Amino acid sequence: MLKKEPTTTSEESKTPNEDATEAPKPDVKDLKITELTNDLQRTRADFENYRKNVEKDKENAKKLAENATVLKFLPLLDDLDRAIKTYDELKPLEKNFEKTLKTLRLEKIKTERGTEFNPEFHEAVMSEGDGEKEVISETLRDGYLYAGEVLRPAMVKIMFE
Repeated sequence: MLKKEPTTTSEESKTPNEDATEAPKPDVKDLKITELTNDLQRTRADFENYRKNVEKDKENAKKLAENATVLKFLPLLDDLDRAIKTYDELKPLEKNFEKTLKTLRLEKIKTERGTEFNPEFHEAVMSEGDGEKEVISETLRDGYLYAGEVLRPAMVKIMFE
């Protein structure tokens, strides 16, 4: 009986350097390092996004707290303004009052008679006349801007011209 020798395929008999077109198989260690590096980069990016969101939330909370605080003072400002308009002895306080409001980033919305009505700044509660152009005829309650944004719209009476 003759013994058969095992046959080898051409793939098995090739050495690693024989076929230059065949890409070398990546090392398991290198794959793990690449995977861990990618995970670390994603974690860093997630943390940076989280940090930015926390800062944004802090700014929004601060802004809401400031607005709520200033909003509670508006009735007092209304009373003080009415007192200044009623009693001539308080007129010298008016300029100081306006200056103090500006330092607090609080300013009155312009509502002089004849000013064009703007629904972003004014709340019309009464109207009179016929026409197409809406102008303010009387201010019923002052409105305020805080840091450039409407805190409370001015309550006005309008007339159509």
